[in-house]
Amino acid sequence: MANLLLALIYVSFISLGLPDGVLGAAWPTMYPQLGVPLSYAGIISAIISLGTIGSSLMSDRLSRWLGTARLTALSVAMTAAALFGFSVSGSFIALCLWAIPYGLGAGSVDAGLNNYVALHYKSQHMSWLHCFWGVGASTGPYIMGYALTAGQTWNQGYRYISLIQIVLTFVLIISLPIWKKRTVHTGEDGVEDKALSLREILAIKGAKEVMLFFFCYCALEQVMGLWAGSYLHLYRGLSTELTASLAGMYFLGLTVGRGISGFVSMKLDDTTMIRLGLGIIGVGIAVMLLPMGTACSIAGFILIGLGSAPVYPCVIHSTPDHFGADKSQAIIGVQMASAYTGTCVMPPAFGVVARNISVALLPWCALLLLIAMLVMHEKLVKKTAH
Repeated sequence: MANLLLALIYVSFISLGLPDGVLGAAWPTMYPQLGVPLSYAGIISAIISLGTIGSSLMSDRLSRWLGTARLTALSVAMTAAALFGFSVSGSFIALCLWAIPYGLGAGSVDAGLNNYVALHYKSQHMSWLHCFWGVGASTGPYIMGYALTAGQTWNQGYRYISLIQIVLTFVLIISLPIWKKRTVHTGEDGVEDKALSLREILAIKGAKEVMLFFFCYCALEQVMGLWAGSYLHLYRGLSTELTASLAGMYFLGLTVGRGISGFVSMKLDDTTMIRLGLGIIGVGIAVMLLPMGTACSIAGFILIGLGSAPVYPCVIHSTPDHFGADKSQAIIGVQMASAYTGTCVMPPAFGVVARNISVALLPWCALLLLIAMLVMHEKLVKKTAH
């Protein structure tokens, strides 16, 4: 049963990643048909992020009330419904409306599953699980690219992905009995701990630093994923069909890197893995800035993905060690909220830059976010040292 549950969680992480790279891959085709500016991709992304922020902040309470299994099934069902809504939409307004349940579903399942794995499994499983998220994130653009190159519409690409999510929803519902019961944490008086308020969480030493770190990391991840297609199409001159497939190169690097980092994490601790990843991101940004054409840009996306690979799972996995198992769900909830705040703010902000200045500034945006991550991580390690 334990192995079956782990396999199910792996599949759930694939499902989590499937939609994440699709909007960026399809947007060069979508925005002319919708009759909106290039930068409007950031608006849809921001609406999704606002939903995830709200549900992430509620994840501690929802997880205590429903348990991880029911919360995951409910959240995936909401995401599936939203993606089907995308597949039947023909206007920008409709996409914005369907983005609301998509965001609400994604935030709860992300925070709940990450905390569950951090508490019950070793670091390598966290890396491999997020590798499976990368499988989904890199497969999504290929599914969309297949639909477009086969003469179908972007709506059909979303429909394929929604059907996968619907199947997973039924599998999760059937599997509810095999999930481990939630861990109940009690205080010194033997009474079950209550969910922490946002003010109480912010008062915890290191909480602000890890929140800012997640803001910057997920801003980087979303900006690279969302604007890679536009960068390759508008700056490097690739066709929209080729762009739809190559836009997933960042997520491909992320996926391969997480597969490798799962093995490396058996030898290195979480802090070392994070530092190593941030260093590789720096190398990838440097490669993108070299004046060597499209091939160099694609290599840069892959390297940035490789460097990003250990960062997110290792910070999540180290949360119980930094803050204690009794506070991990609350901290992971605000980490997710901060992460999605980054994905809410930065993609539309870069969209304004791309429209008014140049999409060629993408690697410079990544560099600024990397510097901020380096500073916040070192402060976190210092403040939470035992």
